[in-house]
Amino acid sequence: MHCFMERKIIHIDMDAFFASVEQRDNPELRGKPIAIGADTERGVVATASYEARPFGVHSAMSMQLAKRLCPQLIVVPGRYQVYKDVSRQMHAIFHEYTDLVEPISLDEAFLDVTENKPGIELAVDIAREIKTKIKERLNLTASAGVSYNKFLAKIASDQRKPDLCTIHPSRAQEFIDKLRIEKFWLVGPKTAETMHKMGIFTGADLRAVSLKHLIDVFGKMGPVFYNFARGIDDRPVVVDWERKSMGCEHTFEHDIYTPGAVIIELNNTVHELVRRLEKHEFEGRTLTLKVKFHDFRQITRSITQDKVLLSKDDILPLAKQLLKQVDYSQHPIRLLGLSVTRNLAQEDHASHDEWVELEIPFEEEERSKK
Repeated sequence: MHCFMERKIIHIDMDAFFASVEQRDNPELRGKPIAIGADTERGVVATASYEARPFGVHSAMSMQLAKRLCPQLIVVPGRYQVYKDVSRQMHAIFHEYTDLVEPISLDEAFLDVTENKPGIELAVDIAREIKTKIKERLNLTASAGVSYNKFLAKIASDQRKPDLCTIHPSRAQEFIDKLRIEKFWLVGPKTAETMHKMGIFTGADLRAVSLKHLIDVFGKMGPVFYNFARGIDDRPVVVDWERKSMGCEHTFEHDIYTPGAVIIELNNTVHELVRRLEKHEFEGRTLTLKVKFHDFRQITRSITQDKVLLSKDDILPLAKQLLKQVDYSQHPIRLLGLSVTRNLAQEDHASHDEWVELEIPFEEEERSKK
């Protein structure tokens, strides 16, 4: 098997992070099913506690559905500045061992500890120390995965939540062969459904498919899946990453369907997008429109220009052009979103990503600074 045998990669994941912070800070919430988000008609679950999950409550679910599934569910408004502060404290612990830290989100990161500050030989010992320090200093529990690349470290951290799991190179292929395809990193529900139709249900099934066939079906993701099935992932831990896209989206209290209402909301979304582009001095040439309908079906449409998209005059005509490609006459709109991406290649990747609608991203953070 091809791999970087000498690499030592750790993946840390604070599962149910927001809910765990709330239960830590409020003893009355401990041991109870809680969901972080807005308790409104269109509110969405940002995070569900472990106690809520047996009822089927999970992130990105409608809050109203979550309350029907779990009548005793406690809805807690998010405190996003607190979560960011805790995340910073957690990263300070990471940097006691290595400066090769790649943040994935507030509660998730990769660490390359091949060369580490304390000179500890085994990555599993470092992971164990990090988990202990997070528990002692932050009173939170972290999951950790250890292996020789990012793909396997990520998979490992999901195996024994909230414990520690190591995938050694000598048993990696056997592990991958038995792994259900839904557990593969970057395999979402739609990709899994396609793979099932191809007769792919496990890593062994995936490994039996030719590279050409995977490229024919999945495009540029084909080589990624081909390599994953063989335990190959040469991507380094990236410390300084460049933001690829900037976007915003709005969920409406009531579905909209008249052209006038849709145009008004599109204008509002463009204004918000321009504000964020200016604030972050972000430049991109590809505009993507996201539309989620009343039945939760969603589509995206993209267009790329030769010039950087910065102003309302740049973006609004393109947004209207994209909207003309969307038939909402019989399908009321639940959500509108717009994003700008740096280049076409990146946008091509982003257009196939699954946009997850949460209450958390932008407005809460803005308010917390005021």
